[in-house]
Amino acid sequence: MNQELRVIIIEDSEFDAVVMANVLEQGGYVLDFERIETAEELKKALSDRSWDLILSDYNLPDFNAPQALRILQESKLDLPFIIISGGIGEDVAVAAMKSGAHDYLMKGQLARLVVAVERELGDAATRKARKQAEEELKENELRYRLLWENSNDGVVLMNDSGEILFANPAVTQMFGYDSEVLLGSNLARLIDHSDDSLETEETVPSLIHSEQQLKEVKGRRKDGTTFPVEISCSFMDMHGHRLRAAFLRDITQRKETERELEVHEERLEAVREIQQWMFPKVPPSVGGYDIAGVSFPADAAGGDHFDYLPMKAGHIGFVVADVTGHGIGPALLMSEARAYLRLLALNRDSTGEILTRANEVLSDDLNFERYITMVLVCLEPEKHQLTFSNAGHPAGLVIDASGKVKTRLKRNGVPLGIRAKTTYPTSEKVDLTSGDLIFLYTDGFDEAMAEDESFFGVERMVDLIHQKRSLPSRDILQELFRLVDEFTGHQPQSDDLTGILIKVL
Repeated sequence: MNQELRVIIIEDSEFDAVVMANVLEQGGYVLDFERIETAEELKKALSDRSWDLILSDYNLPDFNAPQALRILQESKLDLPFIIISGGIGEDVAVAAMKSGAHDYLMKGQLARLVVAVERELGDAATRKARKQAEEELKENELRYRLLWENSNDGVVLMNDSGEILFANPAVTQMFGYDSEVLLGSNLARLIDHSDDSLETEETVPSLIHSEQQLKEVKGRRKDGTTFPVEISCSFMDMHGHRLRAAFLRDITQRKETERELEVHEERLEAVREIQQWMFPKVPPSVGGYDIAGVSFPADAAGGDHFDYLPMKAGHIGFVVADVTGHGIGPALLMSEARAYLRLLALNRDSTGEILTRANEVLSDDLNFERYITMVLVCLEPEKHQLTFSNAGHPAGLVIDASGKVKTRLKRNGVPLGIRAKTTYPTSEKVDLTSGDLIFLYTDGFDEAMAEDESFFGVERMVDLIHQKRSLPSRDILQELFRLVDEFTGHQPQSDDLTGILIKVL
């Protein structure tokens, strides 16, 4: 291809910007790009030179895609605007496309970036040609007839009464009529009469006498089938006659994309309800202990879970788990695992035996691509002791009153689902004393990344918990989440944050 491409990349991560650039260069473009992070930088870039394309993250620390769209629209420049983000819901994506964004891609899934850019550059060229045609038709009718004939959008020229004088090949392709058949027909022939949004007898004349008003209607093909069409009209003078030009675009694909996004959002809402049902409503009330658990999902349907399990002899089980992936599948797997764990906990007093049995029954539904990491702790409240088993999960922490990590509840087995015949051991008993804090968590906490690509880390996490140890357990967890959010620059979460905190009073 070797096509030169001038691109503004609105992105606060230099790494992500380079990844986008590399994808386009591998697609055959010779890239000239500038990475910006603020509204002022965007305004300056738009005024300093010409560009072909804008790629934008949705949320930056001091800027976002909707603000960038408004600046672009105020500049009167017609540049393709593609959002590339990893942390917004599908409803936000639909709203952004309706506000003027041309496409939306997920970070980490850039396989169709080159195709999307090629399409939007083609559409931009068509829009540019159409605008030029409207401005210069008086001077060179033949030139613009050729442009229209090669346009992807349908172009129809009409007289005052709406009779068609010219229809380009795109109209023939969209509606199935030969252009000669349409000559002398009214524009209403191409509009579905049953469309409630457009009363053809009254609104078609008012539409063709308006100027630059976009309207969505149902187009009617020669075979009687209908499809969504976006139509706008404008005036022009030709050989002393005032004519009307109608520009028609088949928006079937756009409508299907919007519907798919809406359906996906409905599915995510169902998953959200499943997950909220699975989370325990209140922590167990145990004398001498202050217990709390929280989960902050990265999107509508997270992959983390926590639970409290009643066990034999008055013992209490605590589970924190992470299922690979997000969405309905992982949520249903976690629901299945939750049911098995609760049943097994009532009949077993060994954490290792519980995980071993759970792994056996879950293995048919899990594999190397979809598995569950999990830490299970059995607390003996009266003896102030605990035992645990850890299936490939981040090590839980026992922090003493001085702020030192006195015990790490380390991995002692592979994640559930990796090997069906795995036997999980139960740890030796860990003694607890007044002032100890037990923290079970998922890697969303310690692997949270700042703008400089540094990690939040376990040490910072332990320091914060120690500093806030005088607060109730639930407030400590809220403070920890707030600090992580502040550390990442209030960027959308890249992973779920889930944890259980137990204070020994």
